[in-house]
Amino acid sequence: MKAPHRLTLAGVAVALAVAPSVAVAQGSQQSAEKQCRQERTAMGAQTFAKTYGTNKNGRNAFGKCVSHRTRQNQSDQTNAQSNAPKQCRAERQSDPAAFRAKYGTNKNGHNAFGKCVSATARQDADSQEAQQTQAESNAAKQCRTEQRSDPAAFKSKYGTNHNGRNAFGKCVSSKAKAQGNGTNS
Repeated sequence: MKAPHRLTLAGVAVALAVAPSVAVAQGSQQSAEKQCRQERTAMGAQTFAKTYGTNKNGRNAFGKCVSHRTRQNQSDQTNAQSNAPKQCRAERQSDPAAFRAKYGTNKNGHNAFGKCVSATARQDADSQEAQQTQAESNAAKQCRTEQRSDPAAFKSKYGTNHNGRNAFGKCVSSKAKAQGNGTNS
């Protein structure tokens, strides 16, 4: 009789452990969709389809963009969460009273470090995501200009598959990495 009870508790524990990661993934998915809509507007539909689309007509571009952005955002959030405690320790060390006053929300300000880490990580991740989106948008415009000037040379320079159709995406990726100082494009 005790075995089913243990299994139920184990199932609840697993569900509670998984719930925060699911919430983060859903949050980054919504953010990724928003970023892709903004990027599509900034680039124009045709350039957006050439940048992200992998099928012949580029109609899968939005889904590919969301997938790309979701992975990138999760990586950005992980990096930001690992760097935020260092930044908060340095800020707290420079002036503990001001640090507590700025971040502390309870009566004695003892939650200041956690609040600082949360705010700093969120701000750093948002900043990284904005830089990456801007770098890819700029790169797409540069590649579009380069492609229009000499399509055959463009295909041979950037294309890596048998027909060179992936040239535009490869161009955007390489230029965005150069502009964004190593973004994960």
